[in-house]
Amino acid sequence: MAQERLRIVGGARLHGEVRVCGAKNSVLKLMAASLLAEGKTTISNVPDIADVAIMAELLTRLGCTIVRGHESVTIDVPAVLGHRADYDLVRKMRASINVLGPLVARMGEAEVALPGGDAIGSRGLDFHINGLEALGATAHNEHGYVVASAPNGLTGADIELDFPSVGATENILTAAVLAKGTTTIDNAAREPDLVDLGNFLISMGAKIEGLGTTKLTIHGVPTMHPTVHATIPDRIVTGTWAFAAAMTCGDITIMGGRAEDLELPLEKLASAGAIVTSVDGGIRVRMDGRPQSIDIATLPYPGFPTDLQPMVISLNAIAEGDAIVTENVFEGRFMFVNELIRLGAQITVDGHHASIRGVEQLSGAPVAATDIRAGAGLVLAGLVSEGTTIVEDSFHIDRGYPNFAEELASLGANITRESVE
Repeated sequence: MAQERLRIVGGARLHGEVRVCGAKNSVLKLMAASLLAEGKTTISNVPDIADVAIMAELLTRLGCTIVRGHESVTIDVPAVLGHRADYDLVRKMRASINVLGPLVARMGEAEVALPGGDAIGSRGLDFHINGLEALGATAHNEHGYVVASAPNGLTGADIELDFPSVGATENILTAAVLAKGTTTIDNAAREPDLVDLGNFLISMGAKIEGLGTTKLTIHGVPTMHPTVHATIPDRIVTGTWAFAAAMTCGDITIMGGRAEDLELPLEKLASAGAIVTSVDGGIRVRMDGRPQSIDIATLPYPGFPTDLQPMVISLNAIAEGDAIVTENVFEGRFMFVNELIRLGAQITVDGHHASIRGVEQLSGAPVAATDIRAGAGLVLAGLVSEGTTIVEDSFHIDRGYPNFAEELASLGANITRESVE
């Protein structure tokens, strides 16, 4: 089977305008949550990425009829759904676990294979299972599946999360909307993608208070109805373009980018020397010289997003000075550091910390993407490397960035796709 890799010849200064797609981390959850209501739900501003196709196939196997349009998806949900999400799909994409809450809430049962997706850490499902059990379901792991059952429906409960897990908050939220009575989720995730999901559920008839805060209150309703909803812009893609501008001494206008979703990353880029300005409908990021190094520590929103950590390390690799990057969310995020070192980066990893000493110039070499964001970080590093960089396993990048190579080329990058057997 042919796979693709990316060939990058470094040295170009990126210049021009890009438009940000809908958020991957939102649209997949919206698609899963559409299971809560019988009938046709339409989601717009849908990114053209591989993970959307995987989620569409998963929903089709559960009994839905899916129609893909231009940047839209319509999901026709039947009165009776299947309840088993098979391993062959779930292993490709972690967001598949998001069908768990809606299936238990609406059908009273679910069997969802333990998820795969990116190799960036353990990310256990204990919080998801404990949350469903608090709502009255029985849930356990069996032969590689999470098996959950609530034949008499769910009942509201007060739930406190030990960690503000986005996935657990989402699954508990989508289960609680149809539970009898009131549910509270303390230490809930606050990510913009979760707020988008909450607003989507409200448009379907859910009663939710506290979106964007650490405490959610959900008053259960007996039934929900289909809706029409536009996905929020992807803040991680926005941030990736912003770092690309800063690293290449470029000037990129990011249409659709929302500065309010990226306050800390944009502040950090400004401290690195970038000129960040709001424009009508987007953000402009310009860099006139070599970036200054920046220290960051990843944390749940509104902290620095773990998904932008590879871009920070890539920037620091060619920045002036020394930097410390601390990873507090996913222990496996530093896997791609060895690939950056192949390009000549000076990085030492000690547990949760990476120490980076900036060098003036990286040098092109063959490297491999290990996950979506690591792949994007390696591409950015390739843009500022002398000579040619080959990024193998670029299919990872396509899971989160629609037409990434083509967009980069439109900004002046020397980047091409190659087929490899």
